Amino acid sequence: MTVRFTKHIVVYGASLAALLVLMQWLQMRYLIIDHAMDIYTGAIAIIFTALGIWLALKLIKPKTETIVIEKEVYIEVPSSPLVINENFVVNEKSLDRSGISSRELEVLQLMATGLSNQEIASQLFVSLNTVKTHTSNLFLKMDVKRRTQAVDKARKLGLIS
Repeated sequence: MTVRFTKHIVVYGASLAALLVLMQWLQMRYLIIDHAMDIYTGAIAIIFTALGIWLALKLIKPKTETIVIEKEVYIEVPSSPLVINENFVVNEKSLDRSGISSRELEVLQLMATGLSNQEIASQLFVSLNTVKTHTSNLFLKMDVKRRTQAVDKARKLGLIS
């Protein structure tokens, strides 16, 4: 009797489970049928969003890699000289290319002689702040950080002796 009773319970439970699965399937089917347009619209939106992301990533990625190499070219012999003093000739092309003004060039020449900012200001009859401004402009135009670098680069470019 126990075996039969257990068999009936299992059959009854399986029947209820099958009925529950059938009802859930019908509910999903009717839900899909009722909202079919929303589901199709959402699926199309997801497909086009994924396609747009993929295409944007393809377009953003460069096809060729560009490498820019910058080299400084130092010209030893000036082509069109501008005479500052009788012993030295300034390379006018380098001077024009660097964008250094005549007053900044004077400050650079005095800087090369080893004078301090205060001594340069006294010799040029300008304020100390003016000399500091000219010095910072020189550093920017010559792309250096220290006075020694500026003097060395100016000598290589043929701006000072």
